[in-house]
Amino acid sequence: MAGTELEHLIGSLERLRATFAWKAGGLDAAGLSHRLETSSLSLGRLLKHLSRAEDEMFTRKLWGEPVSEPWRSAPWHDDPDWDFTSADDDPPEDLYRLWTDTVGRSRASVLRAVAAGGLDHEGHLGWGGSNVSLRRLLFDLVEEYGRHTGHADLLREAVDGRTGEDPPHTMPWPDPFG
Repeated sequence: MAGTELEHLIGSLERLRATFAWKAGGLDAAGLSHRLETSSLSLGRLLKHLSRAEDEMFTRKLWGEPVSEPWRSAPWHDDPDWDFTSADDDPPEDLYRLWTDTVGRSRASVLRAVAAGGLDHEGHLGWGGSNVSLRRLLFDLVEEYGRHTGHADLLREAVDGRTGEDPPHTMPWPDPFG
């Protein structure tokens, strides 16, 4: 509760990841594809989109490296929303594996940047003549998860009534520092 700036940023991101995983977890194809009448979002679409957001943030923006598959060869020119729309055809196990594997790579990438310069480590992507810091990228991903975890709250409640702010204590949050 009285940690460093780095511990608070990582802790906030991990809390959002854990809450999102709880909201999206354990569903079959029907549950992952369920949509509300007023929205095109589904939990499956959010799983795939957040996988892309993680990879973009901590691969391309942080290190200037090419994003991984499936993003690298996705038909973005034909479908700019491919990360959302293509999720409808993906089996649940593929969506869960994509998100879990991507989050694992992101955690390793962040730890690499922390070792290389902490929150002030300069990433590859720059705006207005200055490079982006790891701090900024972490804030951006916290914001992305905050928005979509709110969406996941509504979607999961509509699927099976699951509500709550945090996952049960039986689902421990990972400690990326230890």
